[in-house]
Amino acid sequence: MLHRFTPRLLAAMLVLLAACGQPAETIAPRPTAALVQDATGTLGLVGDAADVTTTTSGGTVLMGGGTDVDAAMRWMVSKSGGGDFLVLRATGTNAYNSYIYGLGGVNSVETLLINSRTLANDPEVEAKIRGAEAVFIAGGDQANYVNFWKDTRVESALNYLRNTKQVPIGGTSAGCAIQGSYYFSAISGTITSSEALANPYNSKLTLGRNDFLSNPYLSNTITDTHFNNPDRRGRLITFMARMSTDNGVLPQGIGVDEQTAVCIEPNGTGKVFGSGYAFFCRQNGSGYTPERCLSGSPLDWYRARQAVRVYKVPGNSTGSNTFNLSTWSSGSGGSWQYYYADRGAFGLSY
Repeated sequence: MLHRFTPRLLAAMLVLLAACGQPAETIAPRPTAALVQDATGTLGLVGDAADVTTTTSGGTVLMGGGTDVDAAMRWMVSKSGGGDFLVLRATGTNAYNSYIYGLGGVNSVETLLINSRTLANDPEVEAKIRGAEAVFIAGGDQANYVNFWKDTRVESALNYLRNTKQVPIGGTSAGCAIQGSYYFSAISGTITSSEALANPYNSKLTLGRNDFLSNPYLSNTITDTHFNNPDRRGRLITFMARMSTDNGVLPQGIGVDEQTAVCIEPNGTGKVFGSGYAFFCRQNGSGYTPERCLSGSPLDWYRARQAVRVYKVPGNSTGSNTFNLSTWSSGSGGSWQYYYADRGAFGLSY
């Protein structure tokens, strides 16, 4: 016997068949945890998620990029008192979580991806940073850190940690480049030594001054990284020449090789860890200002080939070679040399 299906019955049957074939995951509830992660910028946590409070000791780590220096990370861990270790970045992954946690001695490691000013001004992000016992700023592009973090709750929280709560703050590559009171912002792109020496006022040579991070012993100081790859000595002394010419300060600079780190103790002792060198540069006295530091002209900072006095310190596994950043006049395990610029050409003398 044939059945006659009305249009209404056919429509109902089609709806029923479609519902039976619908994949289960399309009607699952939206995962709340994912929304929380997006809201706070977290890329995940390893260890104990419960917050702890430990006794910390202040310090600053300037790492030159490349392979991270385990000894310097352990130095930070020891100063954290076994607390919660936070990694900050504007790009990248949570790869530091397992690495740092694997060194042992911390309650937890968490990475925050703070890639907008909205996140940088999020009260939850600020609270997370203020609750940390150690903070490490990853590499990348320091222009992101300047554009996203400067004049935000993140900046305020970092300065609170270093200067009030007294916890170790560190960074590698771009994360190191923003640590000094002066910094190369790279907001117009990077610049090579030859470009900087050829014109100290090249539009790409953008310097920030006393308006971002505040670290003890880094007043009137600018940092640079990857110092041996490529050669960045010429651009560092050009940065310093600008500081001297534009602001009338006695400029100081710290250059750090890859796979090398300077760990600054609360008393100003800079311990050098790793396989490369750290270079502590200072204008060689108030009378040693640049002979010519003008827009469109090559830098001339000669001063009898002694314009900038430099203490070159080799790193090792124990940090036994040091430099005194409280006086900028003495160190151990290193050697003195001089940098200068002769009509746009970098020079080195002993």
